[in-house]
Amino acid sequence: MCSARWACGAAAVAIALLAAGCDEVTTESGAADVSGRGSKKVKTEKATFAAGCFWHVEDAFRRVAGVISATSGYTGGDVENPTYDEVCSGETGHAEAVLVEYDPARVTYGKLLETFWRIHHASENPPQNRDGRWQYRSAVFYHNAEQREEALAKKREMEAAGRAVVTAIVPAGPFYRAEEYHQRYYEKHGYGTCPVS
Repeated sequence: MCSARWACGAAAVAIALLAAGCDEVTTESGAADVSGRGSKKVKTEKATFAAGCFWHVEDAFRRVAGVISATSGYTGGDVENPTYDEVCSGETGHAEAVLVEYDPARVTYGKLLETFWRIHHASENPPQNRDGRWQYRSAVFYHNAEQREEALAKKREMEAAGRAVVTAIVPAGPFYRAEEYHQRYYEKHGYGTCPVS
C-alpha cells in the first residue's frame, strides 16, 4: 500500500501513485482507498486524549502507524466553539486535546493508550506544569464502553505497579477544532518534539 497526503488534486495524485506501481492508495482522511480494483471503505474509529500542549500530542500521534489523522482542539468544557484565548483564560473548562482517527485493523486502542501515557507525566495535573493552567490536564475522553474499560484497566495496572496516575477517564463530549495555526504546528515551524517536563 502506498500512502499519500494531500489537500487538493487527490485524483491526480492517486493516478500518479497507481501508475508508479502502487495497487492501493490511502488518503489522509481515511475515508476511502483508491485502487485499480475499485474503491473500498476503510472503517476508522476515534479516540480523544489530553496530555498537555496539543502541539506535542498531535505530533506524537501523527507518528503512530495506523493513525489516519490527529486534530488539535478543545473538549471537556462548558462553552461552545471556544477560542484559544478563551481556553487559556481558564474560564471555559476545556482541555487542549487531540482527536485521533485511526484504523483499528492497523493499530489498537491499547497502542494509542501506551503512546498517550508515554508522552506525558500523568502523575501530576496539569502535565507540563509550566503555569498551572487547567487546559493542560491529563485526560482520556472515551468514545465507547470498550475504550473506557481498556483505559481504566491500564490505569489500574500502572497504579498497581506503584505509579501515581491522575489521568481523568471521562466520556467524550463535543470536540471543537482549534484554530488553523495550531494544526500541524511542528510541521509548519520545523520543530522537533516538545520537551515534556
